[in-house]
Amino acid sequence: MLKPTAPDPARPPAAGFARGPGPSTAAVHAGEARQKPGHSITDPIFASSTYTFADTRAIVDFIEEKHPREEYGRYGNPGERVVEDKLAALEGGEQAVLFASGMAALVGLLMAHVSAGDEIVFFDECYHRSREFCRRHLTRFGVGFREVKTCDYDAMEAAITPKTRFLVSESPTNPHLSVVDVERFADLGRRRGVLTLIDATLCTPYNLQPLAAGVDFVLHSATKYLGGHNDLLAGAVIGRAELLDPVRNLRGIMGGVNSPHNAYLLERGLKTLALRMERHNATGLAVARFLEGHPRVERVLYPGLESHPFHGVAARTMRGCGGLVTFFIKDADWRQTAAVVDAVRIPRIGPSLGGVESLIEQPLVMSYWNYSPQERQAFRIPDTMIRLACGIEDAADLIADLAQALDRT
Repeated sequence: MLKPTAPDPARPPAAGFARGPGPSTAAVHAGEARQKPGHSITDPIFASSTYTFADTRAIVDFIEEKHPREEYGRYGNPGERVVEDKLAALEGGEQAVLFASGMAALVGLLMAHVSAGDEIVFFDECYHRSREFCRRHLTRFGVGFREVKTCDYDAMEAAITPKTRFLVSESPTNPHLSVVDVERFADLGRRRGVLTLIDATLCTPYNLQPLAAGVDFVLHSATKYLGGHNDLLAGAVIGRAELLDPVRNLRGIMGGVNSPHNAYLLERGLKTLALRMERHNATGLAVARFLEGHPRVERVLYPGLESHPFHGVAARTMRGCGGLVTFFIKDADWRQTAAVVDAVRIPRIGPSLGGVESLIEQPLVMSYWNYSPQERQAFRIPDTMIRLACGIEDAADLIADLAQALDRT
């Protein structure tokens, strides 16, 4: 069984979770001052690009004594600082750096820590744009790139050379929902002296905290579950301060910062993270169980199901498995699969996940339409695959909707 979604405060946290306040308490209060400007209970939006100094002495103190304040919008914002502190607390990390998107966070992290001659090793189910950045762009600057089969730790270790700088994976992966043994992944990097990065967008800090297992960096597309309302773009990387200082410095040079309003929206979304994840976890599991028993469904990928190849790892390390469910239509071509997607009435057709509204897509069409059949086969994206991102609607309504879509197409 997966760990209960409501943790018992009398018990110490399981492996993979840092000690501290409960997840909902941290989501609401962490990173925030008790008394805020204007005596408001919520942090205000600081819509300013420039921050002034009272006199020259204040500038010198800011530079030499590192007084915690802002100078210019490209280097930070008071609202951004609150969100970063909250994210660090939720992940059990020392520091977080907020970016304009998840991809901006990945690019900023790698650019700050790799140089010509270094190599990066990926598990092969990582986000296709992440792989594309490394394969097509970092390689132009002399950075090597290798892929190995996801969760094949022996293959990953064999791929490590004296030039290897990073090991990179998602967990769970998207859309295959493979679950990485984060302790084994972290140990591999530690033994070989290589930095480790987990993109934990799908699990969120509510379901897993990779830093507690020894991973060096956690990355999030905060656009998804962390924001939770399909109304913002943001990304973040969390880890040790000494490793994130160069990332923050490079962000100030590259300018991949978020807006004050987005920081406000993200802080507001984070306050309900634990509550929303409980619903996503419960609905995802209920929908996956329904789909697994439907005669038109060939196979379901969801780590909460006993049939999933990585169910054991998920049950041991995760509090829940989130709202993303991948399934395959039996004896169908791509058009018949598309008909199922078109027939649902509650989920909207769209490319994202993690919001309160359910979204559905056919990965072949949404993300891999311009790839060759050989490339899609290598990425394990068949024509009959459907990805459903369950929102927080009632599970019974989503199941009834899926049933009518499957039965009439």
